[in-house]
Amino acid sequence: MTNDIFPRPTRVGREQFASSRQSVLAAPERRLPSGNIRLGVAKEIAPTLRDFGIDPDPVIREVGLDPRVFDDEANVIPYASLGKLFALSVARTDCPHFGLLVGERATILSLGMVGRLMLHSKNVGDALRALVSNLSIQNRGSVPRLTISDDAALFTLSVYHPEAESADQISDGAVACAVNAIRALCGPGWNPTEVLLRRAAPAHHEPYRRHFRALVRFDQEIAAIVFPARDLERSIAGADPLLRAMLEERISQLKDDLGSEFPDDIRRLLRTRLTSHRCSADAIAELLAMHRRTLSRRLKGSGLGYRAITNEIRFEIARQLLENSRVSLVQIAATLGYSEASAFTRAFRRWSGRTPTTWRTEIHHG
Repeated sequence: MTNDIFPRPTRVGREQFASSRQSVLAAPERRLPSGNIRLGVAKEIAPTLRDFGIDPDPVIREVGLDPRVFDDEANVIPYASLGKLFALSVARTDCPHFGLLVGERATILSLGMVGRLMLHSKNVGDALRALVSNLSIQNRGSVPRLTISDDAALFTLSVYHPEAESADQISDGAVACAVNAIRALCGPGWNPTEVLLRRAAPAHHEPYRRHFRALVRFDQEIAAIVFPARDLERSIAGADPLLRAMLEERISQLKDDLGSEFPDDIRRLLRTRLTSHRCSADAIAELLAMHRRTLSRRLKGSGLGYRAITNEIRFEIARQLLENSRVSLVQIAATLGYSEASAFTRAFRRWSGRTPTTWRTEIHHG
């Protein structure tokens, strides 16, 4: 493991550090409801449309949003509207990697107060763990996760929201922004080992290679950034311990203000673990340090059951893989924990009234 102390930040880096110090007290305090997102990275949709010579205001109005919302990255919009806006933007620009271009423009400060906390963390590992722990105050539609296996670190981003459009575009933008964020911490020369994307391979790979500067694998079951685990030990130049403590306190207050979103928290937890861990109700209750009956009681108070939420997440993951990738039914079944493809097919038919093959065909030819 290395613990490098990097040179003082570049001009852009110094501006980010100064901005974070000046912005702590002005950070957003409005509660972020389930199914919503602070504009953040999505603020870059408007200038990206302008790059194509398209006036963004009519496009934004067409999905039911006020263009003035895009003046402030702290403003809140429904996640469903974001998906519609991406879909319409792709159609208007005829650019299949529009989400990537949006993410390319974003910076670590596009992550709001969480991005500022990352800039003042002790090292890259702490910064990414801060993002994993606190992104819910900024974005309740994406779920990050950091895992380490041997000498490799895996930073995963899962898009979560039932019926969300353009999950592939949103995911592309999120991963592109995450790479920019890590480069802000490690220096502009940092590159991942490889990038995994949960979308079908586009006709042209070059825009992805150009931004990520690494091997890019498409049609993956997860969207993730892979890099050497030793990079997590890198110290962050210019980090201010006092400002870090202020940000941690403010974020803690904001998380307390979120109120009771227990079913949504379970959904977010399942979204990151369902494809790689045992996710029985007993296992999730143990993970949350509560009794199985307590888990059931809290969900029942919201009118939901654990099995219903689990099936909801399985259905969502299946839809995204069927729509945005060429992953086979056998692979999807295994990813979702089914012993065979026929069991997955029966479950999918119960959820949608159609077989997964029919659903995929209708989506791609609809």
